[in-house]
Amino acid sequence: MPTSYPETYFPVVVQIVIAILVASALVALSYLLGKRVKSPLKDTPYESGMAPTGSARERFSVKFYLVAIVFILFDIEAIFLYPWAVVYRDLKIFGFVEMLLFIVLVLSGFFYIWKKGALDWSREEPHVPLNANPETAVETRDAA
Repeated sequence: MPTSYPETYFPVVVQIVIAILVASALVALSYLLGKRVKSPLKDTPYESGMAPTGSARERFSVKFYLVAIVFILFDIEAIFLYPWAVVYRDLKIFGFVEMLLFIVLVLSGFFYIWKKGALDWSREEPHVPLNANPETAVETRDAA
C-alpha cells in the first residue's frame, strides 16, 4: 500500500509515459517504414470504396438526422439507467417509481416517432429538384 503522495500517483505517471512512448514509436515507425508514392488516384476523395460522383452538396434525408437523435435519446437513457441500478437498493420504492416514470416518458417519445414513421426507411419520399420553388414544383418519383 502506498504511504506517500508521490507513491500513490506513480502508476498513473508510468502509464501516461508508456502511452506517449508507444504512440510516438508507432508514428515514427509508420513514417520511417511507410511508402511515399504520389499519384492522382491517391489524391482523389474516397468514400466506402465507391468512386466519387455528383456534387458534394446533396441533401440528406431528414430521416438520417431523426435516427441520429433517437440513438442519442437511447444513449442518454442507458447512461441514466446504470447509476440508478447501482444505487437501486438505497432508493427503495421512490427510486423505482422515478425510474419507471423516466422510462415511460422515453418510451412514449419512441412510440410517437415510430407512429410518425421516422424509423421507416423503406418508404420513398417525393423527389423535388434542388433549384425548384417548393410551392410550384411538381413532385416526381425516381423510377428505380
